[in-house]
Amino acid sequence: MTFADLGLSEDLLKAVSEAGYTEPTDIQREAIPPVLMMKDIIGIAQTGTGKTASFVLPMIDIMASGRRRALMPRSLILAPTRELAAQVAENFEKYGKNHDLKLALLIGGVQMGDQVKALNDGVDVLIATPGRLMDLFERGKILLNGCELLVVDEADRMLDMGFIPDIEFICSKLPEARQTMLFSATMPPPIEKLAKKFLNNPKRIEVSRAATTNKDITAFKVPVKSRQKRETLRWLLNNDHVETAIIFANRKTTVRELNKSLQSHGFRSGEIHGDMDQSNRLKELDRFKAGEVNILVASDVAARGLDIKGVSHVFNFDTPWHPDDYVHRIGRTGRAGAKGRAFTFVADEDAEAIANVEKLTGAEVPVFGKKDVRVELVEQDKKTRSDTEDAGSDDRGEKPRRARRKRDDAEGEPPREKPSRSAKDKPRSEAREPRRRRNEDDAPVPAGEWNGPRPGFLDISAT
Repeated sequence: MTFADLGLSEDLLKAVSEAGYTEPTDIQREAIPPVLMMKDIIGIAQTGTGKTASFVLPMIDIMASGRRRALMPRSLILAPTRELAAQVAENFEKYGKNHDLKLALLIGGVQMGDQVKALNDGVDVLIATPGRLMDLFERGKILLNGCELLVVDEADRMLDMGFIPDIEFICSKLPEARQTMLFSATMPPPIEKLAKKFLNNPKRIEVSRAATTNKDITAFKVPVKSRQKRETLRWLLNNDHVETAIIFANRKTTVRELNKSLQSHGFRSGEIHGDMDQSNRLKELDRFKAGEVNILVASDVAARGLDIKGVSHVFNFDTPWHPDDYVHRIGRTGRAGAKGRAFTFVADEDAEAIANVEKLTGAEVPVFGKKDVRVELVEQDKKTRSDTEDAGSDDRGEKPRRARRKRDDAEGEPPREKPSRSAKDKPRSEAREPRRRRNEDDAPVPAGEWNGPRPGFLDISAT
């Protein structure tokens, strides 16, 4: 099946072809026709399966006819993070270049002025994060009663980030007669409840079991002590044929410290986390995409929606706290049919977290072993021992040689006699003993005679 079989317009097919795509993925093949028929959709698919294009492509054709009005977007796409919203906007620009569609991106971290101006001019497609949309709505800068189509992307992530109340409020302000699509990699019960409340007889499309991982990704867990994580990471980066990699950590401070550590060891790495403003985050992403850095250390802000070609490895420096995040993190590799490898470092304190991951995915993550190593361990061990010996001789060998030279020089000299113990080296009692005998201090003295030291003049006769 080709994209031409899905009922898309000629202008759209031309844009898809120019983007280098010829055959639709499973989710695209099953979702695009019912979306064009204006049906509500629940789409459950892994990340990296073309889920975004499955709603972007039909939306372009649907929005091609109609008239824009100020402050009243004709369609709305909600995304949990700025990066995912920007990714969706890039898809619209790429596939909609042959259509006269106007879109606006409402995200935090940037000034509102340009966003408000775009809304005043009228937009066909509004792509927004819930926080910024709510902010503008409360200021009266946007009206939602003209919205004909709603897409909620990464709904499970919305749940994790606490956006569900905002989504319910936004849905309540939209017209009841609308088309609604909900996409997610997992479907926890609260999302099921949300779907039942706001979707009308939806078509459920599930191209793989919820919360499964991509078959093109080879995943491992690496039992390791917390203090040995950095050393283990460096070994894998050097020895597992890493081309480009994303390293995820649970804390923003860990992201910063780990990036500095990698740079100090000569790796070309960058960082992205929630404390960075939007311009710096996009700048780091552009550097990573351009190949200026081949390692990106990230918090979970980058785990969703980033479609970067050629990511060969994903490393979970910390086991994710939320098991759903595991699926999205490792989904940054093995995209669009490419192969990828994912490593999750599991310290003693991560036992419960990795158990929750395995429970969610329904499969045990295999332990990384000798058979999985991509270098020859025997040669590596020999090299390591040789390097260790060389390092040992460089670091510690000089002192023993100096000591040996001293001993050798000493051997060439005639043996010295052990000096006899002098009187001054003897105990004081022994050293004083001759003096006492000479002065006869210890001789018995008759009563009435001199009992002190005997003066020498007493031995001289007067005659």
